[in-house]
Amino acid sequence: MSSLKLSGVYTALVTPFKEGKVDFDAYGKLIDAQAAAGITGIIPAGTTGECATLTSAEHIEVIRFAVEKAAGRLEVVAGTGANSTSEAIDLTAEAESAGAHGTLQVTPYYNKPNQEGLFQHFKAIADSTKMEVMLYSVPGRCAVEIEPETAARLAAACSNITSIKEAGGEVDRVPALVSALPEEMAVLSGDDPLTLDFMKFGATGVVSVAANVIPSIMVAMVTAMQSGNESEARQILSNNEGIISGLMALDSNPIPVKAALAEIGLIEDEIRLPLTSLTGPARQQLRSLLKEAGLIQ
Repeated sequence: MSSLKLSGVYTALVTPFKEGKVDFDAYGKLIDAQAAAGITGIIPAGTTGECATLTSAEHIEVIRFAVEKAAGRLEVVAGTGANSTSEAIDLTAEAESAGAHGTLQVTPYYNKPNQEGLFQHFKAIADSTKMEVMLYSVPGRCAVEIEPETAARLAAACSNITSIKEAGGEVDRVPALVSALPEEMAVLSGDDPLTLDFMKFGATGVVSVAANVIPSIMVAMVTAMQSGNESEARQILSNNEGIISGLMALDSNPIPVKAALAEIGLIEDEIRLPLTSLTGPARQQLRSLLKEAGLIQ
């Protein structure tokens, strides 16, 4: 049985920066806001947390701080994936030592492993830790995806592989995964705008980018869907579709969500190269969406 809830809303948390360094004061306030909104858990140092440009020391420090600040109020599923299996194992060991509840393991990027390579990669990581493992299939960033049969093999081989974050943007993947996987293995949406469609076909919740900005709204939407009130959930989505979709569509994640948090005044407007801050018409469109959502004047 899973010790993680693996349902509801997990926030793929941004990493705030100030003058080139991690802004832990702002980070702590973001975590407090997540807890107050009723979020199930947070995912530090994932894609949205700019893991690719954190130093090894920063990566571990961000996870350790998140665990300490969450203080049992939130589950912490640490982003410790890498395209090097040994590096992922090392990061996962550090996260386990820090007290994280689970680990998010992204499909190796750039290498383009085949399905056997994916199986061996994830199995080696799962075998190295007692933490629960959330697989993360995101072909748009990694060029390969975890096939349902591979996910099923992993679930059978490793009892601590208990969920998969599906971020391929295809609703048809959900019933295929649900059909292939054991009943106890959870499927979570990795695409905010598709969350309700994913849940209709068996997903149990979402790993959300939008929840950085509108955590209470995302919780209300997912809770309504879980309660069988699809019409209420759809209305919440309709009322907030502009900001939910815009945070993913205006530019590469996490550029728009960090810009939104900066506009609201929660973090500095700082992102690391090779990403650059949102500017021009996209910035104006974001401000319009934030005003429409009542988040800024």
